[in-house]
Amino acid sequence: MKPFRFGINVRDGTSRADWQDKARKVEALGYSVLLVPDHLAAMLATIPAVMSAADATRSLRVGTNVLNNDLRHPVLLAREAATIDMLTDGRLELGLGAGYMRIEYDQAGLRFDRGGTRVERLAESVAIIKGLLGGAEVDFTGQHYRVAGHRIPPLPVQRPHPPIIIGGNGPRLLALAAKEADTVNLTGITFTRGGTVPDMSGWKVAGIDERMRVVREAAGQRFDRLELSVQIQRVIVTDRRRRAAEELQQSWKQLSVEEILEAPYVLIGTVDEMVEALQARRDRWGISYFVTFEPYLEVLAPIVARLAGK
Repeated sequence: MKPFRFGINVRDGTSRADWQDKARKVEALGYSVLLVPDHLAAMLATIPAVMSAADATRSLRVGTNVLNNDLRHPVLLAREAATIDMLTDGRLELGLGAGYMRIEYDQAGLRFDRGGTRVERLAESVAIIKGLLGGAEVDFTGQHYRVAGHRIPPLPVQRPHPPIIIGGNGPRLLALAAKEADTVNLTGITFTRGGTVPDMSGWKVAGIDERMRVVREAAGQRFDRLELSVQIQRVIVTDRRRRAAEELQQSWKQLSVEEILEAPYVLIGTVDEMVEALQARRDRWGISYFVTFEPYLEVLAPIVARLAGK
């Protein structure tokens, strides 16, 4: 049973001072990691934001949640990751994903391939990145990438490489994460129609059980070494759990009230009820790493104080 840890996704800052104040607050509240998402939207660019957050803090880990693989060549990304890890004294967590928002591909002039192709491309990218971060001279010939005799300096502080997080919800992506990542992050939502329509069937207990089966089978003997993570989409402190779930159900019509209350992607209740819920989810599924968003930074803090590291 792995100890609890908590991360916060932060995407915006109005100035260097504002951004670094946020990073220091995340650290002071006991969170393990500050994470920056990666979208072609009105938000800070991921890599420089990660570096600035690390510069403002002492022990807070920093990471990406998650980088769209199709926006960066794996050789360049491996070099950036190694340098970040060195400059942060080994505090980087490298989150990778296959990309899902068609509009971003259209805006950048990139072909939006089917999901299976994007996952195949990510698999090749991960192989290259892990080889380079591990210090190898990489020769790689795949369907999507070719690398000839490349080696990177400097090497990362964390060996054999910074922790790699692969996030998603589909079985192919989760199987890849189980085989190659250090942390498997379940998002619970599959976005169809180019990232415009959310399918929330993965929030249901049966869907989570099935995804855990996929992860366990794909991981094989390395399963016990994996860290399992979810993204919490809502944190609501209340002594009327069912009423709050009923209000959410008006927007999340794919789910029943009971399914919302059971899902690990939502925390509803008093602090004591939330603590009990997280403990139960770790007992059932082995999930020990919970990530949420900046608006819930202070709301989740009492739970972080109770559970982090335990």
